[in-house]
Amino acid sequence: MHALYPISGNPPTWGHADVMARAARIFDQVTWALAFNPKKHHDCPLEARIGMMQDYIRHLKLKNVTVTSYQEGTARYAEKIGAGVILKGLRNQNDFQAEFEQAFGNRGINGEIETVLLFTQPRNGAISSSLIRELAQLGENIDEYVLPSVAKKLKEHLPESKR
Repeated sequence: MHALYPISGNPPTWGHADVMARAARIFDQVTWALAFNPKKHHDCPLEARIGMMQDYIRHLKLKNVTVTSYQEGTARYAEKIGAGVILKGLRNQNDFQAEFEQAFGNRGINGEIETVLLFTQPRNGAISSSLIRELAQLGENIDEYVLPSVAKKLKEHLPESKR
């Protein structure tokens, strides 16, 4: 079965990569995709974030995961690529509520596409891309939360005064 794992990935974290790697063991094919969200500001351009995601795939040596991006709705994109599952990672209750609502919306668009939720590892439960960006802007070491190459790329895209 083919699963679509959409993230905003600003930057993609070890938490995202963990969910993606576990999904790669469960599903035959995983499309790890940057989903466009007009409500979010991105410090890094799309191409840089895709490169960060590819860094994780190379590091983890995954053969059944592809990286892409899309701008349409998630259910419509899943239809377009032939994914029967939309995969979401959960860190906490807030994530659950948001994903619960999205799952119902996607179900209304296409009742044949299932939403599957994977809980993050406990060590990643309080880590968000927003927190990582904030720490990086303060000049703190973020290597614990992202792949070192991702940390480097993120810092390259922060405003000069915040590196």
